[in-house]
Amino acid sequence: MRDAVIVDAVRTAVGKRNGSLARLHSASLSAHVLNALVERTGLDPSLVDDVIWGCAGAVGMQSGCVGRAAVLAAGWPESVPGLTIDRQCGSSQQAVHQAAAGVISGQYEVAVAGGVEIMSAIPLGTTKLDGRCGEPFGPDVFQRYGVDRFNQGTGAQLIADEYGITRTQMDQHALDSHARAARAIDEGRFKDQIAPISVTDADGTTRDFDTDEGVRRGSTLETLAGLKPAFGEGGSITAGNASQVSDGTGALLVTTSEFARARGWTPLARIHTAVVAGTDPVTMLKGPIPATAKALQRSGLSLDDIGVYEINEAFASVTLAWLKETGADYARMNPLGGAMALGHPIGGSGARIMTTLVHHMRDNAIRYGLQSMCEGGGMANATVLELL
Repeated sequence: MRDAVIVDAVRTAVGKRNGSLARLHSASLSAHVLNALVERTGLDPSLVDDVIWGCAGAVGMQSGCVGRAAVLAAGWPESVPGLTIDRQCGSSQQAVHQAAAGVISGQYEVAVAGGVEIMSAIPLGTTKLDGRCGEPFGPDVFQRYGVDRFNQGTGAQLIADEYGITRTQMDQHALDSHARAARAIDEGRFKDQIAPISVTDADGTTRDFDTDEGVRRGSTLETLAGLKPAFGEGGSITAGNASQVSDGTGALLVTTSEFARARGWTPLARIHTAVVAGTDPVTMLKGPIPATAKALQRSGLSLDDIGVYEINEAFASVTLAWLKETGADYARMNPLGGAMALGHPIGGSGARIMTTLVHHMRDNAIRYGLQSMCEGGGMANATVLELL
């Protein structure tokens, strides 16, 4: 029976808003990690059956199928196709799922999955074009739920209220995320997963960018407590306990165990289980809870079997609600920091997180790892990886 394995996973360091990656083209940034896979594995690009690329902001330089543009920008053979998919924040995690499905079904022998987002150039919501081409979802959907729009920040606040999660708890979670990320950087935990990229600063200086730049050191609860609520007076969601606007990309090489052996590759992990779930689009961000339950049921594993969980820190309330609902061990969740510290380059986040997850599993001999991400419209992907 065919399986799907991850041969290698690589990412750029994540750039903060208007930071080191802000002036690059999304296709060029994506090409960088495609060619990093070639350099790291000896991959012949002509063997790749498809490049499946996640992107949530398919407008401007990210329109016109940025997955195909990345292949061409990388100088890969024109025979290699590319695909761009949008499952909002989970786009590049879904790309891995689609690559795995293609490999297992026999449609692909080799696929590359990943994603990109340069939010500095294409801010969240840009694709709506200020309503000039109509609004997403439409009147029938809004009438069904008795609202005039869906808003992630509002959903995050509703989740905090539902689960009784306080501002202080969310701020402490944010501090922990930054502290974990800073420690991981200082200990060199990300070194093997990041492909440094040459960038030119505004003053003309050229340098290698190789360190996630959103991590804040030395913050305190008092500092975070001084931030204003972002979604209405009296709210508890702030810029300090939410994910950051970011730029970044990542890529994973997916094939079968048999093909990997024939090429002399030693895979990192097997894609054990891959699921997607839907939930209420008003609260929107509770998806990782049912997605986790579905992944565990399909895999035949319990949460105790999972040595590490990467749950995207879109907002602190999302991950704290997941912890409350599942009873998971806080120390095992995002042990190297999450999106509140490392950033959340929407379409590239799934690949960034899975790259971090699979390298952490390898470095610490963790047999099973779980990844889940909440997504716009009330969805979530969940993936169980098994170390090989």
